[in-house]
Amino acid sequence: MNDTAPLLTPSEIKPLAEQIGGLLRELDRILLGRPELHRLVVIGILSRGHVLLEGVPGVGKTALIKVLGNLFGLTFNRVQFTPDLMPGDILGTNILQETENRNREIVFQPGPVFTNILLADEINRASPKTQSALLEAMQEHCVTLLGQTRPLPDPFFVLASQNPIELEGTYPLPEAQLDRFLFKLQVEMPAVNVLQDIITSRRHGTPPEPQTIFNTELLQQIFATLERIFLPAAVAAYIAKLVTATHPNSPDAPPIIRDYVNFGASPRAAIAMAEAARTAAFIAGRPSAGFEDVRFVAVPVLNHRLLLGYKARMDKVDTKTILKGLLESVKEVETNLPSDVHFNRED
Repeated sequence: MNDTAPLLTPSEIKPLAEQIGGLLRELDRILLGRPELHRLVVIGILSRGHVLLEGVPGVGKTALIKVLGNLFGLTFNRVQFTPDLMPGDILGTNILQETENRNREIVFQPGPVFTNILLADEINRASPKTQSALLEAMQEHCVTLLGQTRPLPDPFFVLASQNPIELEGTYPLPEAQLDRFLFKLQVEMPAVNVLQDIITSRRHGTPPEPQTIFNTELLQQIFATLERIFLPAAVAAYIAKLVTATHPNSPDAPPIIRDYVNFGASPRAAIAMAEAARTAAFIAGRPSAGFEDVRFVAVPVLNHRLLLGYKARMDKVDTKTILKGLLESVKEVETNLPSDVHFNRED
């Protein structure tokens, strides 16, 4: 937040929050049965972050990303990641081209990454070399080829889908790339009643056509307003304690972290959690982030940033269980009094 900017009032937030509420209702109408997932994906985008969706084939990961691209009214490109995909297929390449006066010159042919929303479909089916081609684009929002750096459109998001690593033909994403995703979200099978609604109201599985609600101007207005959402010092301290406690060598780490985690989250996780908490508060129509906002986004921010040890696999303890224990152990506000404080019995 800009320290010189005046604090937001609820009346300033309300019109924009209602616009976001309309987008969420439209998303829930088109894709049935996953309101919390939709809310988290929208929080990720409005936080200017990249989102990774994990689930088995056929549960609607690609459909969700395509619908979001249409609802936000942004340019959209899709890349199907395969083992033979090369970095130039994503970033672009320099080609030798003949001009009108028959001279030859090298011309840059931009790749699909030059867009607002890049759908990286089944990102973990490409080789690590190709996956790492996105590192600079995701962090610096630019592409450097042959010593020349070209900026990407603003805004720029990578919305990626991946299959569980247990499936055939998948490669684990490098830790440096995983850390660049604001959220990692699990896309589960829909409930029985939702599945019934899908097969009765979605012939051939085709969702209804979305209506574009947002445009670039409205999105930039929301980004500017989000810069003024206040993060209280106590909430910032809570975020810092949560991220620090994910490291097993930290004195504040709970036993479940010390037992099962080899490496904890980076400072980028704390930044991501703060931005996502601000956005969650904004969507709820509040001018400042609270503890409840941090708790809502903590698991999506942290679940791909912990490197579990061998003991976790042996005891069949997953990341979700570990993070649940973390949130239960780390207190929002420290209640221990300093040791040099004494009370007078007569007070």
